[in-house]
Amino acid sequence: MVFSKDESPVCDIKLSSIGPGYITGQGAAQELNGMDLAMKLHYIRNVYYFRSEVFEGLAIMDIKEPMFYWLNYGYIACGRLRRHDSGRPYIKCNDCGVRFIEARCKLTLDEWLESKDDSRHKLLVSNQVLGPDLLFSPLVLFQLTKFKCGGISIGFSWAHILGDVFSAVNYTNIWGQITKRHFPMQPLRMEHSTKENHNPKNPTKDPLAVKRVGPVGDHWTTPDNTKLETYSFYISSPEFIRLQTKLCGGKDNQHFPTFELICTIVWQCVAKAKHESEVNMVTICKRDSKFSFEGVMTNKAQSIKVVKTNISVKESSLMELGMLILNQGVDERSNIEEAMKPDNELPDFLIYGANLTFIDLSDAPFYELDIKGNTPIYVNCDIDGVGEEGVVLVFPARKDTSDGMTISITLPANHISELKYVLWNEWSLA
Repeated sequence: MVFSKDESPVCDIKLSSIGPGYITGQGAAQELNGMDLAMKLHYIRNVYYFRSEVFEGLAIMDIKEPMFYWLNYGYIACGRLRRHDSGRPYIKCNDCGVRFIEARCKLTLDEWLESKDDSRHKLLVSNQVLGPDLLFSPLVLFQLTKFKCGGISIGFSWAHILGDVFSAVNYTNIWGQITKRHFPMQPLRMEHSTKENHNPKNPTKDPLAVKRVGPVGDHWTTPDNTKLETYSFYISSPEFIRLQTKLCGGKDNQHFPTFELICTIVWQCVAKAKHESEVNMVTICKRDSKFSFEGVMTNKAQSIKVVKTNISVKESSLMELGMLILNQGVDERSNIEEAMKPDNELPDFLIYGANLTFIDLSDAPFYELDIKGNTPIYVNCDIDGVGEEGVVLVFPARKDTSDGMTISITLPANHISELKYVLWNEWSLA
């Protein structure tokens, strides 16, 4: 079935809200640390696809009922933003709840997944941002879309101030546990904010990993008007071996980890696709294995390293670029937090897309969302509110394709076609 540009296959949209089953408590609040506030313009949009048998025979109230228990453990995400007298935002835990959206799709699930249009996923998850009515904006939105065949998608929109992609995925997975009556021992919590504002430093320049925008006021959206487009493709395990051999020239003693291999190849391909400008600096984001944040929603568990070079990326050897990524990244987290310490006149930053940004989600437990013994057949991850330099996400591919990876690249629309050509012409990737 084909639809015109003006006709959406997703229709019959209904809105409601769901809150915790228990009252959180009078005056409960959650302070936001510097890294949380630095992420304020970014949003995580995940879509989980399930076959029809998962929700077969269930009325909408049967689906909502476990959520009351779920939100007891994730009550912070049910709050709303407020400001201190200084203007610094915090979350008031007032149990206003998450937004629940019901929708219907005129296509079957298989017809939907067969499409090569990466923008289609955006129809199944809310694109709402925080503000301009900041006091009333939900931090989490949950969209359930029923396909013509009975299949279901779950669109999960998450304000990045609550935590990184791993935090969002773990939060969603708790809902799955509760559908099976498995309840966590303790509620989820956020990192405590430590106030060190008596003698805050005033950095003379912004961290290399960020781009200053705004001020955005109470409407937390990216002011950049550049049209961005997303292109994704799949790399299988045998293809990784082929890419490894080509990059390292067949040398047995040379080997790059999967994520760094992708970063190296895509960095040079993007540089070649952007004829008019060099891409001499990239940001590499990875889960920091030195920290354990079980039961915590946090933005501090992800390293944010900047890698830069003074030589032409287009002309560099791939081995040289790969070694830069592996060994020369400088973690900017402490600099970003320092820039966000003052109580007043906080800067508005973009992190993803301030430089070409690579995010390693290869270990994110997307497919551990288990609804009464059923897991998704496919999960798509997207990050909204990125800057014009673009973002590259690396996350697990659909379950029936073994242990390969999906590579999702968001760039200005005018660079996508050239990037596709370079990826295919030089690496046979499509």
